[in-house]
Amino acid sequence: MPLCVAAEKGHIGIVKLLLEKGADVNAQGGRHFDTQRRAYIDAQGKRIYSNALQAASTGGYEQIVKLLVKEGADVNAQGGYYGTALQAASINGHEQIVQLLLEKGANVNAQGGRHANALYAASGAGGHEQIVKLLLEKGADVSIQGGRYGNALCAASEGGHEQIVRLLTTKQGKAL
Repeated sequence: MPLCVAAEKGHIGIVKLLLEKGADVNAQGGRHFDTQRRAYIDAQGKRIYSNALQAASTGGYEQIVKLLVKEGADVNAQGGYYGTALQAASINGHEQIVQLLLEKGANVNAQGGRHANALYAASGAGGHEQIVKLLLEKGADVSIQGGRYGNALCAASEGGHEQIVRLLTTKQGKAL
């Protein structure tokens, strides 16, 4: 899927050209998207982007994200390694993209992908305190279960992110 590949690599000129020529902004697919290859790659934990918005969000290509959203990209589309574009931006520390996706209606508590949800992604492997704060301000649910460590608090604890653990326990309102 050329649009997904161009978005993944940050080639805004090609993204614009493909959209002008009628590329489907919400096409699902991406690299290695036939069933057999995808199963093999998924089993190895490799990153597969389900759509162009998720690919651009992963790479931090804010202008491409803005263009795709303007052209009607579904900010809540599910699939691929990260689950949603919001999760992809959250784990990779792209705060401006997280903000943009939330402003455009991304579900702060959407679940799926390897890192369960955006709060889990930002709290654990990401360790992105400012994004955690933003997600909490937008209503992220600290108690959502999923992912390898069970929830965002466990993921932050495993990652050694003390300030994030403080934020999450304060939000929960419990002494643990």
